Amino acid sequence: MGKRVLRTKLCDMLGIEYPILSAGMGPNLLGEETGAPVDLVVAVSEAGGLGVLGASGYSIGELREAIREIKSRTDKPFGVDILLPKNIVDLPEAEGEGEIPLSQLLKTLPQAHQDWVSKVKQDLGLPDVEVTVKMDTTTMRPREAIKVCLEERVPLFCAGLGNPGFMVEEAHAVGTKVLAITGNTKNARRMAEAGIDLLVAQGHEAGGHTGRIGTMALVPACIDAAYPVPVLAAGGIGDGRGLAAALAMGCVGVWVGTRFLATVEGGAPEIIKRHIVEATDEDTKVSTMFTGKTLRSITSKFHTLWEESGLEPLPFPLQVLVSSSLLAAFLRDNRDEYIGGFAGQVAGLIKDIKPAGQVLEEMVEEAADILTRRLPENVLVE
Repeated sequence: MGKRVLRTKLCDMLGIEYPILSAGMGPNLLGEETGAPVDLVVAVSEAGGLGVLGASGYSIGELREAIREIKSRTDKPFGVDILLPKNIVDLPEAEGEGEIPLSQLLKTLPQAHQDWVSKVKQDLGLPDVEVTVKMDTTTMRPREAIKVCLEERVPLFCAGLGNPGFMVEEAHAVGTKVLAITGNTKNARRMAEAGIDLLVAQGHEAGGHTGRIGTMALVPACIDAAYPVPVLAAGGIGDGRGLAAALAMGCVGVWVGTRFLATVEGGAPEIIKRHIVEATDEDTKVSTMFTGKTLRSITSKFHTLWEESGLEPLPFPLQVLVSSSLLAAFLRDNRDEYIGGFAGQVAGLIKDIKPAGQVLEEMVEEAADILTRRLPENVLVE
């Protein structure tokens, strides 16, 4: 059988073969890779989709280096995802190389949170792990990060959090298209009016930062609210069935995170990939313990510790300091039961780790088969 053809308006807009984008999953505040490194971006783009670099934990310099490395390894279109939170609490100024020891930053937090971190480490016999926090990340300096993306003429700029409407005109001037993500129709309408090119409607099922509305209810509502801006579906999509369903609802494509995270090229530590493969559909949980914002991850004993603490989450990114200090110790001490990486409910469908290109090809093949053969066989339309 020859190569399948599965094209939508999205393919023409972005110059890609298939209407599949990998979600922009990036390194954390400590700079530890957790999601979509250059390898994954290149693999997805080379396979005919569009790979998106998750740049939330990169420094400004590292962002430029990563973009240039992608360009050196593929001539296919790609994207960069940067968080643009509406409100962000300032952290202390760093000296020298722009990094501050995490232990030093913890001392600036409320005493109750400091005491809780110390108690958990003492109760579990965790080692003291000294790590440094980058203070010049793209999340902390979004305007500079945007400037880099536009100077490098990135084909697609993606706002993983926040409304990128303020930079649309400047992006269009250099040929960059702009994508935004929403979890409700109010923001869908607001972002569409701001002039974005593409909108991702991300349902409650999704991994990472997520909203309160399920994908099947959210997607058609966002298509109506954002019209005529094209919409992609996200949340609970990990195979060709999800892709076919999204296209049937009127989407121009899909934004896929967890399935691409659990690939050979996915940047998550092996323990997190293994937890995704072993997870059932009920093994994820939404919590504020990681970033202070609602975020879905694999359920672990860390969730229990946080729930029993009785503490309120700190504003972003202060809560990241709390969670990172413990996660670093859990990883160093191999406490697998306390490590639950970001992942969506679709983890229950993922049974193996395979190359990203194979994941994309199988997704296209299954969706094409459903739309051309299985659906007509199962549905009588007169």
